[in-house]
This record gives sequence, C-alpha cells and structure tokens, in this order.
Amino acid sequence: MRFFKSLLLLAASTLLLAGSAQAEPVKIRLAYVVPVANWAPILEAKKDLAKHWGKSYVMEPMRFAGTPPMITALANNELEIANIAYSSFGLAIQNAGLDDLRIIADEFQDGAPGRYTNQFFVHKDSGINKVEDLKGKVIATNAIGSGIDIAMRAMLKKHGLIDKRDYTVIEAPFPTMAALLKDKKVDMISAVLPFSLSPVLKEVGKELFNQEQAIGRSQFIFWAARKPFLDKNRAAMVDFMEDMIRIERWYLDPKNHEEVAKIASGFLKVPPERFGWLFTDKDYYRDLNGMPDIAALQRNVDTCVDLGFFRSKLDVKKYTDLGIVEEAAKRLN
Repeated sequence: MRFFKSLLLLAASTLLLAGSAQAEPVKIRLAYVVPVANWAPILEAKKDLAKHWGKSYVMEPMRFAGTPPMITALANNELEIANIAYSSFGLAIQNAGLDDLRIIADEFQDGAPGRYTNQFFVHKDSGINKVEDLKGKVIATNAIGSGIDIAMRAMLKKHGLIDKRDYTVIEAPFPTMAALLKDKKVDMISAVLPFSLSPVLKEVGKELFNQEQAIGRSQFIFWAARKPFLDKNRAAMVDFMEDMIRIERWYLDPKNHEEVAKIASGFLKVPPERFGWLFTDKDYYRDLNGMPDIAALQRNVDTCVDLGFFRSKLDVKKYTDLGIVEEAAKRLN
C-alpha cells in the first residue's frame, strides 16, 4: 500500500511540475530599428492594455542596426520575430537559407491611397526637373538594397537609367540627407518620415518623384517568424497578436493623439508638437487588423527579382501564415 501511495505522490508531483513548465510564458523577442517608426518599443510603453502579457507570453523589444543582423539572429534562434523590408525577404530565404520563414503580420505600408509615401528630393536650383535629368548625377541612398533604394532604382530604370552606367550611388544615413542636398554634395536624396519633414528640405529641396510613383503600393515592413517556433507556440502567439492589435489600435485612435505624441517625444527626445503627423493620414498606413498586403508584397518581390537583387522568383504565399493574426483580430472584432 505504501508503495502505491508513493507512486501516486510521484505521479502527482510529475503532473505539477509539468503544469508549471507549461505555465511558463513564451519569450517573444520582437525586432526594431527606429523607435516610433517601428512598433516594438512603443508597444511595450502601453503594455498595461495587454491582457496576456506576462501570462502566456512575455515580449522583449530588441534593437538592431538594420535587417541583416536580424536575419543572422533568426538563423541562430536568437530572435523570434523580425520586422523586415520586402527587399530583405528574398535574401533571408535565398541567401541565409531560411526557407521556414513565414510572414505573419503587417508593420506598415507605403503608398496606400491618401497616406504617406517616401520621397526623393533634388535641390530647387539644380536644374533637375525630370528623372532623365539624373543622368551623370550622384544619388544618396540609406543602404544599397534597402526598400527605398529598390524603389529609386526601379523608377530610374523605367526612364532608361542604369546604376554605374548612368548614375552613381552613395550611402548615407537618413539624418544627414538634407545637409548633403543643401551643400550640393549629392544631386538627389531619399527621404522617409520623419526626416522628409526637415525644415532644411522645405527650404532648399523639391520632390522629383515618390515611391508610390516608382513601384506602386508597397508592403514596406512586415513581421516574420520561423515556422517551428510558430507551430510550437501557436496559442501564445495568438494571445500575443491579440494584445499587439489592441495596443496598435489605441495608438491609431485620433482621440489618443496627445498622449501618443508625449510617448514619442520621450523616445526621440524632441518636443511633442513635432509629432502632429504621427499615426494620422500624413503617416504610413498601418492595418487595424495587422493584415499585410500580400498582393503588394508579391509585386515588390517581383521588382527585386527584375532588378537582380534576388536570384530567382519567389511565391510569397508559400511563405505566409496569416492564421494567427486572423484569429487574434476575430477576438477583438
């Protein structure tokens, strides 16, 4: 009898330990590059709105200098969710071998009707009035192969201009672009929010074209995770996505704009009044249900193939898993 009692106690202890292990929140590391422009850090700022944070999951924002280190971190299982650009997507799959990478949610889209699209500026007195006038000129991009760089090259190719043969490209950080143009060290610059709102650009620059004109609507940035992690932690991921959509909707609600500006001010250390554009129709488009535009993304990927940045064509739907975000949105709708 004592032997059977010991077995029962052992079994009960095992079940308790198993229950404790299952109750351990899933760690979700979410990548970002720029605070405010990317969701991760400002989502954490409103974690009080999350119902499942600390229960089924914990989210940790992780800052990266750019997409390439994110791809490395994903490959080494040091990151759960990357926020990558369409221009990095094929590189992650074809170059890094991440064939199990899956698109799971929207971060933001460029060129949606009535919303902001990235801009390309020339100097007002440069004499450059059409794309063909860029022949023989020097153009500044943030990084060769970036989303905005791809758009620029696509526009110039439409007008018969090819890199190295017809123009020269240099790399420069976005914060330095306006000064480069003002000092006439380059002939055209690429501009994204909030740098496109620079008073210097308003003074000396004029828009030659924009990204929407170059490649149409683009799924500029999106969330991606590896399939094994998603399969293992699907329930926790639905909880996570439910909380993220709830918080994102709070930020996108105009009635909260004053508090939103204060949060953004705290991250970037500039006055709140500088954020009148943030999460308005002057900003990029962010889907209220976290749904990426897969059709736009396929066109964007095809553009990368056409320009030679990807080795071969990719079927975006093959690398898409929207079931998690769809289920999360249903809970809130």
